[in-house]
Amino acid sequence: MAKTNYIFTSESVSEGHPDKVCDRISDAVVDLYLAQDPYARVACETLATTNRIVIAGEVRGPGELLKQVEEVARAAVRDIGYEQKGFHWATADVAVHLHAQSADIAVGVDAAGNKDEGAGDQGIMFGYACTETPALMPAPIYYSHKLLKNLAEVRHSGATPWLGPDAKSQFSLQYRDGKPVGATSVVLSTQHSESVSQEEIRETARRHVLGILPEGWMCPEEAFYVNPTGRFVIGGPDGDAGLTGRKIIVDTYGGAAPHGGGAFSGKDPTKVDRSAAYAARYLAKNVVAAGLADKCTIQLSYAIGVSHPLSVYIDTAGTGRVDEDKLSDVLRQLMNLSPRGIREHLKLNRAIYARTAAYGHFGREPEADGGFSWENTDLVADLKSAFGA
Repeated sequence: MAKTNYIFTSESVSEGHPDKVCDRISDAVVDLYLAQDPYARVACETLATTNRIVIAGEVRGPGELLKQVEEVARAAVRDIGYEQKGFHWATADVAVHLHAQSADIAVGVDAAGNKDEGAGDQGIMFGYACTETPALMPAPIYYSHKLLKNLAEVRHSGATPWLGPDAKSQFSLQYRDGKPVGATSVVLSTQHSESVSQEEIRETARRHVLGILPEGWMCPEEAFYVNPTGRFVIGGPDGDAGLTGRKIIVDTYGGAAPHGGGAFSGKDPTKVDRSAAYAARYLAKNVVAAGLADKCTIQLSYAIGVSHPLSVYIDTAGTGRVDEDKLSDVLRQLMNLSPRGIREHLKLNRAIYARTAAYGHFGREPEADGGFSWENTDLVADLKSAFGA
């Protein structure tokens, strides 16, 4: 029997966290190629450390774009806000080592206009949704993201100029009868200038936490930890080296749902690590939005070069109101789960990925240009109709 009374914790990191700097650069490279060729192939990894950025991987697309990769990387770092001595967008050394995609991989993925192109790799991908928040996301990761996103907004606006780009948050929430009822602790570590006092940082943090949590949810004062080490001036890749793909739990559900292990950033949508995880979230969210379950976990699995999923697993954790086997069949009818079918349904062959690199790939608002299309709930009517709901 599932536990109903417990404390659960999730963390988030800001756009200036070293690993997120790398995710942003890698996804900016994906966007660079997809903007010129919607069918370009990109697998881009980034390393960032003190005044150095290394970009490596495989691409297939317009050759002239290689010359723009360094410029794209510098622009990403500038947009995040790094202009410090040990890591500055204008002066950091940028090394680009991108080469052609392996022909052995390409042959298993290409399909010359038919819908039977295969997956770019084997693997398992999970999607999840629940009724804990308006975004149908688990509450701990939802509030962890929201705090850092709000702090980034006031930093970029100039309202809080002493904030630095690098930050981490962590929310521990008390659950009763399986539902979140309040915070037992909140942790925020945020980079800051030399001039600001820890008291001002704490008061700013408290104001923003109170602004996002429901009334009465704030943790006790002694469990509110702000810069617990007392100082956080040196941050970003100058403080810790960063790598693409090291924040996969932050990117998804904060540990509240399983993860297949594959990172998202730096990968074009032929990579099912990314596209199938988006599809699984899309399906799970529509199931919950349709009122067919309060929680829904979906697993998809693929083999390289094979066009159809090897399995579609659904678990509604005892909250389902319909038969799960029938639900699986209905979902397969509503969405073509081949790699190409996913990309076409969600319109993933677009330059929409740099914006996903921080504050979560899920629980975001769908955007007019197709960004976060996997957050749409346009299957709700069909799901309700299929089950007479």
